[in-house]
Amino acid sequence: MRMLAVETASEACCVALFDDGRLIAHEHRVMGRGHAEALVPMIGALPEKGRADCVLVSLGPGSFTGVRIGLATARALGFAWGAEVRGYPTLALVAAQALHLHPGAPVTVCMNGGHGEWFVQDFAADGLPTNDLRSLAPDAAVVCGAQERVAGNRADEFAALLGNPDRALSLLPDAAKIACVPEALLTGHLAPIYGRGADATPMAERKPG
Repeated sequence: MRMLAVETASEACCVALFDDGRLIAHEHRVMGRGHAEALVPMIGALPEKGRADCVLVSLGPGSFTGVRIGLATARALGFAWGAEVRGYPTLALVAAQALHLHPGAPVTVCMNGGHGEWFVQDFAADGLPTNDLRSLAPDAAVVCGAQERVAGNRADEFAALLGNPDRALSLLPDAAKIACVPEALLTGHLAPIYGRGADATPMAERKPG
């Protein structure tokens, strides 16, 4: 069985192809922008153009555009290949990477959010979340505290504010480690995880001024 993992929720654009659980091809680019132009060619450069029986795709939270690009591509490939498509939370992948490096140590994942906020969530040593995803300003995140390890693309800043920079693991999500994400966190419900409310008020809800 072949599985393709797609990760586009952060400044990293990443694809990984597995055959019976063995990683056979992988590309990880840190690019900030340009996921839409890069993703399909990256998949096409994989063995047999990445064709797989199952596609796993990041649901976010993270870059709104990046998440939508990944989901649209995964859905299209699933339809074309007759493959199963499942999603996973981006923060769970980062937690799994941290736990792979430091087994047994609970971890707080801290990733870049919007409008100066961070996406923050705690994970136990088994990789399962122990609280709900939150979008917090840095000072609010400090008040909430963190686990023994802090991982993610805002881990350095968070750990420094907590007064212990050595707790930080600066990580971007990497599709090559998707097998470390607990099965219980994979879902066939392919809805983006935004992590915060809408920035604008819908017209129908606005009061006359």
